[in-house]
Amino acid sequence: MSRFDPFAARPVRLAPHREPGFVHDDQVALARKKLQEYVKRRGRKPNFLVFLMDDVGWGDMGCYGGGVAVGAPTPHFDRIAARGLRLTSCYSEPTCSPSRATLMTGRVPHRHGLHRPPMYGEPGGLQGERTLPQILGDAGYRTQAVGKWHIGENFESQPQNVGFDDFYGFLSVSDMYTEWRDPHYFPEIVYSAARTEWIKNMPFNRCFVHATKGKEPVNVEEVTIPVLSELDEKWCNYSSEFIRGRAGKEQPWLLYHCTRGAHFDNYPNERFLASSPAKHPYKDTMIELDDIIRRLNEVLVETGQAEDTLIFISSDNGPHMETWPDAAFTPFRCSKGSTWEGGVRVPGILVWPGMIEGGQSSDGIMNFSDILPTLAALADADSQLPTDRYIDGIDQTSFLLSNDGDSNRKYHYYWLKKHFSALRCGEYKMMLRSTSDDETDAWGSGGFTGVLQEHAYAKLFNLYLDPKESHNYMTRKLAYMEAFQLGIRDHLATFKAYPPKKVMGLAAEDPRSRASKD
Repeated sequence: MSRFDPFAARPVRLAPHREPGFVHDDQVALARKKLQEYVKRRGRKPNFLVFLMDDVGWGDMGCYGGGVAVGAPTPHFDRIAARGLRLTSCYSEPTCSPSRATLMTGRVPHRHGLHRPPMYGEPGGLQGERTLPQILGDAGYRTQAVGKWHIGENFESQPQNVGFDDFYGFLSVSDMYTEWRDPHYFPEIVYSAARTEWIKNMPFNRCFVHATKGKEPVNVEEVTIPVLSELDEKWCNYSSEFIRGRAGKEQPWLLYHCTRGAHFDNYPNERFLASSPAKHPYKDTMIELDDIIRRLNEVLVETGQAEDTLIFISSDNGPHMETWPDAAFTPFRCSKGSTWEGGVRVPGILVWPGMIEGGQSSDGIMNFSDILPTLAALADADSQLPTDRYIDGIDQTSFLLSNDGDSNRKYHYYWLKKHFSALRCGEYKMMLRSTSDDETDAWGSGGFTGVLQEHAYAKLFNLYLDPKESHNYMTRKLAYMEAFQLGIRDHLATFKAYPPKKVMGLAAEDPRSRASKD
């Protein structure tokens, strides 16, 4: 086990617009050698499969302590994780759209501007950002997005306009298509022709779509409740055909596959109804997701592309506990919409046969912003990274490719909408602002409970001793105060040279900035 101590070590800033990171010289040399040998052996750049689930909790899969113990065995996730690196401190943002935008841009929400999910066709998205598919596309990659998008419905922010060659999926979020159709939740709408018509006139597309680069999306089918139950099957088939179609081709590819499950409300495919020991829609959906990763992985193996493909498996945030029991499992405090660990600590599995050693587990910190610079480095596309804006992500190549490697990240920064919330280093986390986790508190935008809490005195939690974040250590651990204050000060200082961005709540002035209507 590594003896490296991230708390005591000093990171290196490679450029004024780049987040400082550790440089482990021996691990960097090993990773460089492995990549050179890979290119010589395979004669190509690697493919990337980003498999992103919705609202799946840190502890849902068996490889994270859930699985059969929580009524939904996940043998395929577990087997895949055993062949790679399982992260125990992988971080998303508190909610869906901020997380997805951070993954796409390598930037925290206060920089890319998507502080919260845009709802019902609301303007705001990725326009003006430099994205992962753009960077890889300029490096010669074929780029494909399948499934849930939810990083802007306006034309400029749709996948086919931010770097993807092709998109097959829906632009918004699961419940917006179905909740108003379900009499269990909205009888006053379902049984009212006037209110149903009112919903239909909202500026969002009720269909899932197909779009090719630069073109208007074409409606495929309206997302009714029966259709919703078939979406993950349709999307799995589409991604499987994409992978098959790339077999034998020299051009590398990026597949960004985002599942509908397990966002509430769950209507699992008929094949998976009552398939879980729990006999519950959420758990049945976990069985379905486990089968989808099996199928995609088998296609990689069958087509001889497994050795050439790095797979990243994760979830866009923690569980949405307001919808319990149609919600995920986490051993940490609170849930989606918060910066308590339960809201942002997510599963993170990385697999690349022959390149990432199997059977590894690490608590080294990695967050969604690291995906962009890491994949760019693996694709030899570092030169494509923008220099006119701040990149919060850190290249984690040496961490992934070294057996028992060390994370190159010193800090994880927690942002709660426009508020800087907390900082983690090592096993300690300093909390300045948080949400209350009382379900009777007022709800926030996006449907999350809790009110913003400003702590007069910062709280310090030891996440190894206290993963529920219930014991404030600050009084007895004042020696850490200056180190945390320095980390917070340096991070916030970057916003002076690189000001924050706002894209939410603005009127769409350009007539092209619209959600496509059916």
